[in-house]
Amino acid sequence: MRKIHLVATAACALLFTGLATSSAADEELRKRIAPVGQVYLDGQAPAQAVADTGPRSGEQVYQTACFACHGTGALDAPKPGDTAAWQARMDQGFDVMLRHSIDGFGNMPAMGTCMNCSEDEIAEAIRFMIKDL
Repeated sequence: MRKIHLVATAACALLFTGLATSSAADEELRKRIAPVGQVYLDGQAPAQAVADTGPRSGEQVYQTACFACHGTGALDAPKPGDTAAWQARMDQGFDVMLRHSIDGFGNMPAMGTCMNCSEDEIAEAIRFMIKDL
């Protein structure tokens, strides 16, 4: 009888240890696969208000949205500081560069792929890229 009691106790201990480990693993899994956002219909309030951090600087926009092309020269995007590459664009005037950045032109996608940027933030990103020319 004592042997059965010992085996039952050991089995319960293993079961509860396994459950505790499983619970921690389950929690880690839930954290990893949690949604990164929520969708709500127009007119409905968002589930959680997002803090307004204000407009981003030209450098912030450049680092997050523009660098992939303008930092590497991909698709013939002019790099910051490359006067020769920027000159023809600057000769057309800032307003034309801004319009091409907003609407897209040639290899430049609309809004430079920064669909959550304002037009002012796009303008600041351009100013950041041409500031040393």
